[in-house]
Parts: sequence; structure tokens; C-alpha cells
Amino acid sequence: MVVAEDIGVPSWDLYELSIPCTVFGKPQPDLADPWYDLRLCSTGDHQQDSSASGAGLTMRTHYGLDDLVGADTVIVPSVPDPCVDEGRPLPSALITALRRAYDAGARMVSLCTGAFALAEAGLLDGRRATAHWMHTAQLAERYPKVQVDDSVLYVDDGDVLTSAGLTAGLDLCLHLVRRDLGAHVANQLARRMVVPAHRPGGQAQFIDLSVPTTDDASLGPVLDWARKHLDQPLTVEDLAQRAAISPRTLHRRLQAATGTTPLQWLLNQRLARAQHLLESTDLPIEKISELSGLGTANNLRHHFLKQIGVSPSNYRRAFPRTTPQSSPSPLKSRDQDGEGRQRTDRGASDTR
Repeated sequence: MVVAEDIGVPSWDLYELSIPCTVFGKPQPDLADPWYDLRLCSTGDHQQDSSASGAGLTMRTHYGLDDLVGADTVIVPSVPDPCVDEGRPLPSALITALRRAYDAGARMVSLCTGAFALAEAGLLDGRRATAHWMHTAQLAERYPKVQVDDSVLYVDDGDVLTSAGLTAGLDLCLHLVRRDLGAHVANQLARRMVVPAHRPGGQAQFIDLSVPTTDDASLGPVLDWARKHLDQPLTVEDLAQRAAISPRTLHRRLQAATGTTPLQWLLNQRLARAQHLLESTDLPIEKISELSGLGTANNLRHHFLKQIGVSPSNYRRAFPRTTPQSSPSPLKSRDQDGEGRQRTDRGASDTR
């Protein structure tokens, strides 16, 4: 379930609102059947002044805040700018509804400034969370109990997930699909959307090539080259030589661009390759270790347990290789509708 303002949706916020609608709203029966059952939920806040009606757009939905209770996943794409920049109170009915949905067992998700709503509801207290980097300082100051991290694309804290702004919201929604339906489905969906398929949560490990700085222009080709040679024993020196810069400069630029070190970036890429091979092939663990550049099966197991939380064998069992037509939805809804569609009602985005 996605929560949206009843009136006055600013054109800037339409992007975050459209992301869950695009990812969860269109059935993909050849990838997984049943798919999500998405519903837009209105705050019903008719008391907003006309200055909030950006671009003259208004919105009406069939669902209200009372429908959040019983949702499996609730997504809050954003909150009005005055609530962030001027400290205007969020609708009390929204905060109450979010708390009730969480107490009922919903997975809570925020995109961009939607984190302010989760924080106001107390759902981020003591948790690591993120938001658009332009607003993380305000989030940290206003809600000191929240462990705000402004260096990541998104944070997966189990039953509460938050993302940075704009396209990072797409990264998080694809991560939800990966969690729910497996990497094969998420990767195929990303391919259809013509976006990167895998940017693991907790780390911004790819350069943002859409807005590159001049100094970082050389990193894109070397990172692409590294991804194609993960089965080789790559070192930081190898990457630096390929980029024609010093290892120290490579470390500094990659840290600034992705929020991680060259060695951690390589490890993340190797783990992503291993995940793909585990899900898409029947290759033995030893061969997957070799092809992903992690060396031995014991080394692969070590990093899988540390970074992903499960062994490679358990991961493979959780996401078995199946034909797209027969791919089942691994997460059964607590409350499916009459056609067996999965209800995902969390936050301002009701992916039911």
C-alpha cells in the first residue's frame, strides 16, 4: 500500500510516487504469479492550502488510512516539503495509521522524505535509516534517536526499510522484489525497466554516471572492466593501473563516488556474481567460488555468512532455479484477496 497526499501532490514528488506504482503495480505473470496487489492510499487531508498543490495536480484514491491496517507492506514515498523544510506537523491521522499498521505486522518502507513520517511515528527510533542527502541533517537534528546514515542508497533493517531520494527509491523497491521473489525476478524486472539490476542495500557501490564529476569520469570504464574479470585475482593496484591513477587516488575517488573502499566494492561485486550463479545455475559451490573470484568454497561460505547472513547452500534452497512460468511467490500474504494476489501494504505505497 502506498500512501499519497489526497490533494496537492508536487510535481517533484511524483517521481517517488511513481516508483512503487511501476515496480509493484503492473502484473508480471511470466516472472511470478501471483504478483503484488498494489493500492494507493490517501491521507484524506483536505485542509491543505492551495500553495501545496504544485503543478495543479490533485489526486483521489479509493483507499484511506484505515486500509493500512492489514497491509503486508506500507510505503511512504514522500511527505510535503513544508513538513521537512519548515517543520509543519504531519497529519496526526497519518502517524496514527502508520503506527497501527506496524503494530499489526506490516513491513514499513519509506522513500526519500517519507522517512520523516516513519520517524515521527517512532518507527525509526534506535534504527539506522537514510533519506535524501539534502535532508539527512534535518532528519538527524529533528529525530536524535534515529541513526541517520547519509552515505547509502538504502537501509534494510528487516521490517523497516528506508531509501535516499529519487532513483535510490527504485533501488529499494527492486531490493524488495529481490527479497520477496528472488534475484532472477528482480533482475528480469530491472532489465525491462532499463535500470541497473543489483545495487545491494547498505552501500552505494556504483558510480552515479548520470551526474559524474570530471575527476571521476575514468572510473566508469575501469569498474565495468572489473565486473567482467571478477574470476581473476584483482587487486587495488590492478584497478588503479587500469584507470591510470595511483591506488591512493583510486581509493579516494571510489570512496567519494560509492561510499565504499575498492576492496569492499570488489567483494560486493563478487558476492553479487555468486548470488546470480547460485540462483541461475546448478554449478557446485566450488565452481561458483572460482567464477566469482572468491577462491575456495570455504571463503565463499565465510563471506556469505558475514555479508548476507546465510550459507550459499541455504541461499540456493531459498531461491531455487525455476522456469519463469512456474515461479511461485515465496512470500505468502497474511491476507490474500479472492484471486490469491499478494497484498503488500506498507507505508505510503501499498504493495498489496
